[in-house]
Amino acid sequence: MSIFEIILLAIALGIDCCVVSFSQGLIFTTNRRKNSLLLALTMGTFQGLMPVIGYFFANLISKYVENFTHLLVFAIFLILGIKFIYEAFQEKDDEKICCIGLTCLITMGIATSIDALAAGASLNFAGTKILTPALTIGVASFCMSLFGFWFGNMFKNFPSKILEISGGIILIALGIKALF
Repeated sequence: MSIFEIILLAIALGIDCCVVSFSQGLIFTTNRRKNSLLLALTMGTFQGLMPVIGYFFANLISKYVENFTHLLVFAIFLILGIKFIYEAFQEKDDEKICCIGLTCLITMGIATSIDALAAGASLNFAGTKILTPALTIGVASFCMSLFGFWFGNMFKNFPSKILEISGGIILIALGIKALF
């Protein structure tokens, strides 16, 4: 696989990170720098590690993951999206409007990187060494996550309920996209 193809793969895998981070950027109100970096670091780490896992366990996991990847991504994003929409209608103080807890970060990291797991298996089957693709995918996902977060954060003037519902709809749409 050429470096150009690796970069295209990294961009394709990073799009999910960008969209998820955009939805998070819509609803964050406090500690935005810290939270954007935590989110981007989580996304980049999971996106960079999952291809390595997929690469080394390709023969063991491909027959199991390949058939259910779209359903796993759909379920995780559907649950997160519904949670965002549900919370839009709940009374809350401004400090608890975001989803930045460890469990939420890990869940989003896994949900966005399941495709990367399968990509790692594909890289193995194609005979491509894993170091350059894994680093490229991780860095691209980190950067695209930061971009998505801050782009979403620019829309803060809209009512927060609409923004939270929009973030939830984006996550659900991302899950539906995974089905097809």
